[in-house]
Parts: sequence; structure tokens; C-alpha cells
Amino acid sequence: MAFDKDAIISQLKDASITDLNDLVKAIEEEFDVSAAAPVAAAGAAGGDAGAKSTFDVELTSGGAGKIKVIKEIKNITGLGLKESKAMVDDAPSIVKEGLSEDEANDIKEKLEAQGATVTLK
Repeated sequence: MAFDKDAIISQLKDASITDLNDLVKAIEEEFDVSAAAPVAAAGAAGGDAGAKSTFDVELTSGGAGKIKVIKEIKNITGLGLKESKAMVDDAPSIVKEGLSEDEANDIKEKLEAQGATVTLK
């Protein structure tokens, strides 16, 4: 008898939750395996990957080149001069939120080049 993957998948689609639960238990007993262990490992790995998908750029300190940092904040955020100055004066403050790692590192490099202290969260 040949292994017919498509027929098995079709039968699984039509099965009830109770039937699928019984199938899992039977497979665990027959092959002496546990379906719970791989699921827990996949969940732990997925949790780490999900935690680092977006980054926030936080201005920790304006540093010695405060005017240059204000101008760079203005360019990055599109805020006015007054709002950019307030962000630098009120540090620590979030410059941008929900960025990819590359975007966040780019902004961090630009601000640090002007003398600011920046952290990624």
C-alpha cells in the first residue's frame, strides 16, 4: 500500500477535534513520542524572535553638541525647532517608535555622530 499524503490530509480536514485529539494520543502511544515537547520549544524560540521585531529609539542625553542634536532630531522626526529642542531638553525621550532594526540603528548612528547618547529599546 502506497502512502497517500493527500488522502490523509483530506481526512484530517473532515475530522472533528475529538477525533484529532484521539489520533494524537494514538500516535504518541504507538511511536513513544510526545507532541507537547516540540510545541514548547517552538513557542520559546518564537517568543524571542517576536520580542525584537520592532525597536524604539530613545534619546538618553543631548550631549555636548546639543544644537547639532536638535537639528538632527528635527530632520529625523519632521518636528518643528521648538518641539525638537523640547525633546532634547526633556531627555530621556523617545525619538521614534516601532522601527525595524536597520532604521533604528541608522537613526542611532546619526544622533551619536552629533554627540547624543542613544539607546534602542
